[in-house]
Amino acid sequence: MSTSILIVDDEQEIRDSLSEVLTDEGFLTYTAENGLVALEMMEEQHFDIVISDIKMPELDGVALLQRIKEQAPDTFVILITSCGSTETAIDAMRHGAIDYVLKPLDFDELILRINNIVLHKDLLREVRFLREEVSAQYNYEHIIGESVAMKKMYRLIDKVAPSTSTVLVAGRSGTGKELVARAIHARSERSHRPFVAINCGAIPETLFESELFGYKKGAFTGASKDKDGVFKAAAGGTLFLDEVGEIPLQVQVKLLRVIETREVKPLGSNTVVPANVRLIAATNRDLAKEVENGTFREDLYYRLNIIEIYLPALSERKDDIPLLVNHFINKYNNELKRRVMGVDNEAMKYLVNYNWKGEVRELENFVERAVLLSDGDLISPEDLPKRALSNSGPEYPENLKEASRSFEKSHILNILDQCENDKAAAAEVLGIGLSSLYRKIDDLGIESDGE
Repeated sequence: MSTSILIVDDEQEIRDSLSEVLTDEGFLTYTAENGLVALEMMEEQHFDIVISDIKMPELDGVALLQRIKEQAPDTFVILITSCGSTETAIDAMRHGAIDYVLKPLDFDELILRINNIVLHKDLLREVRFLREEVSAQYNYEHIIGESVAMKKMYRLIDKVAPSTSTVLVAGRSGTGKELVARAIHARSERSHRPFVAINCGAIPETLFESELFGYKKGAFTGASKDKDGVFKAAAGGTLFLDEVGEIPLQVQVKLLRVIETREVKPLGSNTVVPANVRLIAATNRDLAKEVENGTFREDLYYRLNIIEIYLPALSERKDDIPLLVNHFINKYNNELKRRVMGVDNEAMKYLVNYNWKGEVRELENFVERAVLLSDGDLISPEDLPKRALSNSGPEYPENLKEASRSFEKSHILNILDQCENDKAAAAEVLGIGLSSLYRKIDDLGIESDGE
């Protein structure tokens, strides 16, 4: 799309010559004989750049600049000035002009400056697009759910996000606690600053302090250069401490001090640096019980738990499972180049009733596997792992004999799956002979792979 330029000058010769040169360079050019005409034209059309003389009747270039900044702040303004009024032009730049050029005009120099402005404008547009994309990605798009429990959580996120208060996100592993933290960050005033996540459960005990607070060169053997900790890396933004319950007691004391003083002292340093971060912590543990057991400091717990957001387990929001399944089908259709349209009713019943010990992460793994293996348009029970069919607790027939057969079949399938289809091992677990197991497999119509 061509850059549109409005040329504003009371001298027709300058307007015409500028228009001709810039048109030859591929720009869309328009002209106005003074500032008032230019403002009227801007009410009808948007211009990327305005090139305006400073000295004009009716409305001079500086006054026009001020009006443009109010009316069209995304429009860049270049001022044309004579040598004797450069101070006026420089002052105008302080008020928002992007550049100024001197008379007599050097067209080559002007074209170079315009091209630089176009490049700058494109970069700003790209940065804005990327920020909007990241914001959309982590606002709520990847947190799937419309259940009552999830809507309650969304409302709490909306209330909490604009503040700077510390948040504790609680929930089972695999529920998506980092997505909640990113949603809070994306909806906060710090969204344009870094979001730094660190998994405290993956840090060796001896490295906690250096990872969190950083260190100076020579602080310990092997410290060959300075290193910033995550508090400095997240400066101005949000620091997400996942699995915060894994932090050792001796480090908890120092973390508490950082929260209280908002200052960090790197290892081996005699000076402190500001710790301007929004802190979000997450845990799959019952920290209140950890406090009772003496494995987590009570004062730190209360500092972290200013606001608690509980991320419900799948068992508490079964209505969301079909939404999650469809979301993951679309995701893995794109990644795996597949065209699965959905899930048939029987398979969906198994998925809804399955005991999701691994939460959303386990559900995603099931769907990825099913999308990859499915031969039809719809995922069927045959595309699911056997444990999904045996542990999901599908409704049994009312007839006792039929219900017993259904349970026996699902239980044998489960044990075969656990034993990786080793029938001798499965028979031993079931407490029956191998020949008895084969008879039951035939009698119950169980399809087994190999011997």
